[in-house]
Amino acid sequence: MTAESKRLEREIPWAAMAGVIATVTVFAVAQGLTYPLLSFMLERQGTTPGLIGLSAAMTPLGFIVSSPAIPALTRRVGAARLAVLCSMLAAATLVAIALTQDVWAWMPLRFLLGFFANPLYVISETWLLAITPASRRGRIMGLYSAIVSGGFAIGPLSLGLVGTQGWPPFLVGIVAFLACGLIVLAVVQRMPRMPHDGEATSIGGFFALAPMLLFAVFTAAAFEQTLISLFAVYGAALGSAEGRIASLITCFIAGNALLQILLGRMAEQLGSRRTMLFCVLASLAGCLLLPLVFDAWPIWPLVFLWGAASFGIYTMALIQLGERFSGQTLIAGNAGFALAWGIGGIVGSPATGLAIQLIGHQGLPLALGLVCAALAMCLLAERRHGRTGIDGAPE
Repeated sequence: MTAESKRLEREIPWAAMAGVIATVTVFAVAQGLTYPLLSFMLERQGTTPGLIGLSAAMTPLGFIVSSPAIPALTRRVGAARLAVLCSMLAAATLVAIALTQDVWAWMPLRFLLGFFANPLYVISETWLLAITPASRRGRIMGLYSAIVSGGFAIGPLSLGLVGTQGWPPFLVGIVAFLACGLIVLAVVQRMPRMPHDGEATSIGGFFALAPMLLFAVFTAAAFEQTLISLFAVYGAALGSAEGRIASLITCFIAGNALLQILLGRMAEQLGSRRTMLFCVLASLAGCLLLPLVFDAWPIWPLVFLWGAASFGIYTMALIQLGERFSGQTLIAGNAGFALAWGIGGIVGSPATGLAIQLIGHQGLPLALGLVCAALAMCLLAERRHGRTGIDGAPE
């Protein structure tokens, strides 16, 4: 390690970093709760899997619509103010969802939930990438992914404690949303400034720079949001109890919460591209094994490792984003990631729900396996053509 890198590590604003991670983690608790909660409620109402998937897709649609405006909103409103405002509006939206029990009324409300959540993720990830030195990027972004994933895991886990009936589960989410804004207010003076150097870059311009990174984010989003939204349908078709399904979802998310730091360390040692390929192939293996072990004890370690590998795809893409871009392009890249994540969610859930309706519950692992296989083939094709990294960038 050079003297310069040691100096940069000593200057890492750990307090600001802790505030950023805490903010988005609390937000993740609320989001992790809403997906399975609303799926359980719709399943009890006899809603078709396709419609459940369409309802779940409204949140990533909100991500898609809000993404292009985030760079300009951040410059105009200020990052901290925008984060506080979004947390308050998200809490109000969840109150409105709790007051209604109609799948069609939930469509625009779930859209707004994604619309208000998206800027917080873009802001937090841009902050972290801007202040993290290259020598520690893998571990720190792995830590970020792990802690945020822990927040997602607490969401469905809380359903086992408060149930899926009435106001109690909604109150958990509402309090979490409000707590997010309070944390930002508490640490706002320590927050880093958003980077504004370099030429302004649109999301379309970033797509031309890094299409494979965006496809990787799309894959990770389609995988995670589809499984969280429709695993209840898959388990119900096999006669599994709601409590067991919720616990398996928690185990899936806990896997990436506990192993992302290890994957980040692997990226520092082996390169983020090789580690991404490993994550994609491991995710594909999980799809193939799921039907074989669902009713047996190996399902628990399987979903644990499956969760780590599938979300690791996103972590590797995030690490590469920080390796390759800075300034205005970094903000555009994070907004592009949010857009790709939204598209992955909005395509994945309805397509998988339709597959379940057409061929039965095994449409879930089949659909997830196909998208993983597509990304794996793209990565392997690049290796065969002798390219040194994603989109031709050196690892």
